[in-house]
Amino acid sequence: MQKTVPNTNPEAGGSIQTTIPQRLDRLPFGRFHILVIVALGITWILDGLEVTLVGAIAGALKDSPTLRFTNTDIGLATSAYLSGAVLGAIFFGWLTDRLGRKKLFFITLITYMLATVATALSWNFATFAICRFFTGAGIGGEYTAVNSTIQELVPARFRGWTDLAINGSFWLGAALGAVGAIFLLNGAFFSPETGWRLAFAIGGGISVIIFAMRLWIPESPRWLLTHGRAKEAEKIIGDVEAEFEREGYVLDRAALKPTRLKARTHTPLAEVASSIFRTHRDRAIVGFSLMAAQAYFYNAIFFTYALVLSSFYGVPTNRIGLYILPFAIGNFLGPLLIGRYFDTWGRRPMLVLTYGVSGLLLAVTGLLFAADLVTSWQLTIAWVVVFFFGSAAASSAYLTVSESFPLEVRALAIAIFYAVGTGVGGIIGPYFLGHLIDTGSRTSVLAGYLIGSALMIIAAGIAAMKAVAAERKPLEDVARPLSASD
Repeated sequence: MQKTVPNTNPEAGGSIQTTIPQRLDRLPFGRFHILVIVALGITWILDGLEVTLVGAIAGALKDSPTLRFTNTDIGLATSAYLSGAVLGAIFFGWLTDRLGRKKLFFITLITYMLATVATALSWNFATFAICRFFTGAGIGGEYTAVNSTIQELVPARFRGWTDLAINGSFWLGAALGAVGAIFLLNGAFFSPETGWRLAFAIGGGISVIIFAMRLWIPESPRWLLTHGRAKEAEKIIGDVEAEFEREGYVLDRAALKPTRLKARTHTPLAEVASSIFRTHRDRAIVGFSLMAAQAYFYNAIFFTYALVLSSFYGVPTNRIGLYILPFAIGNFLGPLLIGRYFDTWGRRPMLVLTYGVSGLLLAVTGLLFAADLVTSWQLTIAWVVVFFFGSAAASSAYLTVSESFPLEVRALAIAIFYAVGTGVGGIIGPYFLGHLIDTGSRTSVLAGYLIGSALMIIAAGIAAMKAVAAERKPLEDVARPLSASD
């Protein structure tokens, strides 16, 4: 077995010769990876639970004797959640690259846990919006810390499908939220005022379980190497390999070409900016277009879906969850079933396919809705088809951004593009479409849908010209580490 060999003093800026990245990538896919995926990927289930509950209980928030929200208030509360996610992603993303992956995925989880429980105790719009802001900050931070960790631990040949499936698990949370809303808003069990408060308390309870699950997950060996902690990284990869051998796997022990890295305590922000916006400018353009398009596409439509059902079809509040459940299942199946083609057929063709098809189908569905040619259930079926492709597209945006930039700036790169994309598409979208729904005009709502369609098709075109063919390649080959030393 090839060991990591420090040259001089890594902490003082010396170099490290190592095969740890190559040893991580040649591991078989086993129990270790499954546990990492479950313990970290459950973040998306939490996010799905959060946003679905808010959408499903929109009517209860409007009818609450304490809150009495309007449609615009609900849109603003959604925007507060997304604003928190944007700022949380940037702040925690910066800390993730400096302090490590493991510390941050505990800090962000605690932030989410406290804020979502506090939401259940809110008594007016201001307190509700503030709590939603900090809930979003925790989730935004989770995206950066968790995405970067999973990317750096999963072997390259499984990275695309794994990443899409994990991001698609958002919709398992959405399904749980839909079912939970049906139960919590049933007057036979709880009063409407108690029901919506319990809906938010659920997330806090689940967080305690997640906290315990994450205790055994190691720090990313790749991050440790770039910060001069070669002995810790060597111990982690040695323990992982020993675990595989105890489970009966025969590991490949062939010699590997080592990588030489120059250790650093941190990466200056000027170098981060130069790497993302100058050295990898084309990748930045792709990342921004993909993230902004999917953020508007999803947040504007999904966050206001309950309002469309209640305002245009008269669907009662306690039945909204029945419509969201099939919607969520279709969204989960998309990345799960076609995600593997991102590793086989390739990143670029699948980006073009998923973004292009979902954009076109969105326009068609919007036209049918505007012409009043679909019932509430027919509209739901149409959304299931649209978002089967759209969910894979949205998940692939996170995959593309997280693997396109060097290890030293990966978490912050995820944060920046998530923040910019969500800021442009996610914060404005729900408020804008909520306002259009308040007009009572189907034609006005169609205009909001057509904007989303155009953004998705434009993103598909940009991906066709500039997306990187990263399928089955080690992260170090997709984007050379800033600390690489020849």
